[in-house]
Amino acid sequence: MIRAVLDTGVLIAAVLSANGAPAELLRLWLDGVFEIVVSEKLLSELDRVLRRPKFRSYLSLREVERYLELLSRWTERASDGSADLSYTSDPNDDYLVALAVSTKVDFLVSGDKHLLKVEHSVVPVLSPRQALGLLREWNRRS
Repeated sequence: MIRAVLDTGVLIAAVLSANGAPAELLRLWLDGVFEIVVSEKLLSELDRVLRRPKFRSYLSLREVERYLELLSRWTERASDGSADLSYTSDPNDDYLVALAVSTKVDFLVSGDKHLLKVEHSVVPVLSPRQALGLLREWNRRS
């Protein structure tokens, strides 16, 4: 089974709009095409961001809680990887790469330019659109 880490920006975009590559990635995950790997830090960041007042016009707090429950229950939960190493130019993103490395996922999905610019990354970093294309291709082959 294909396994991936989706950064919080991708998970937020997926729940805010039914259109676009992030939403399609979420649908493919729900259809069992691939597994999402999360950590406590990733879920905490997602919770903190989605509770900001600016998101109330998109999601109620109850909907935020349901989304987090869905992710908590049906994703693969892993320990936060050690972010002792500097993988990116933004230290706040290093934990995502560390999580992807420690869990040996197939790729990390992000729209964050700091992550997408990681050269010679120990794990492939794909945009949502790139990940979607790859998953569709793998799904056709199986």
